[in-house]
Amino acid sequence: MESKADDASEGWMIEDEVPAADEVAVVAPAPWKVLIVDDDVDVHVVTKFSLSNAVFMGRRLSFLHAYSGHEALQMLRQHDDVALVLLDVIMETTDAGLRVATRIRDELQNALVRIVLRTGQPGQALEHGIILDYDINDFWCKTDLTTRKLFTTVIASLRGYHSLSEAQRRVAAAQAALASVHAAANGALQALRDGRSWTGTVELGEPPVRVALSAQPSPGADRLVLEARLEAGDGTAVPPA
Repeated sequence: MESKADDASEGWMIEDEVPAADEVAVVAPAPWKVLIVDDDVDVHVVTKFSLSNAVFMGRRLSFLHAYSGHEALQMLRQHDDVALVLLDVIMETTDAGLRVATRIRDELQNALVRIVLRTGQPGQALEHGIILDYDINDFWCKTDLTTRKLFTTVIASLRGYHSLSEAQRRVAAAQAALASVHAAANGALQALRDGRSWTGTVELGEPPVRVALSAQPSPGADRLVLEARLEAGDGTAVPPA
């Protein structure tokens, strides 16, 4: 890592303006959680200092600290919304970081958090093998990771985490909508088999739109009458455009 004096000369860290008195009460968005895992206290201090003014999508960074692989896993169990782990390779064992990376993916089933490995051993053996064999997102030698490169790596990682989180949220919403439609169809089918009318609602789209449905058998004919209408948030019908 570069010295603090060198870090300050990189030029990307710009002091924020002091907010006006009427702006202090504005609630700041939740920060991105970054977990620093290293058995060297100085690495924690320098990393936090280097990223202290970083902001991405209007959100600052909040730092969590672990000094061993065991502490790192405990921290991740307590905070399931950690966006990035800056993970030292050599701690209590020579492969502690690699073991942690594997357990994050396999044991904790956390596919979202971005993992950046850092090592203090230049030219560490099997570097290409580590990149290929472990589900990590970047791998750096600490002496090569300047303030500027660290900033770039962190922002790229946060961008990846945000994109994956949004994709996961959209998939979950689509699955919930599909389940709602499936349940409504089953209810309608059973009611019609029994000769009864059926009414229900489903939510479709992003953002979700509530659709009120009704189905009833037509007397004296082998057919069904189906109706659908959009509803506002309060349950009232939305007039046609």
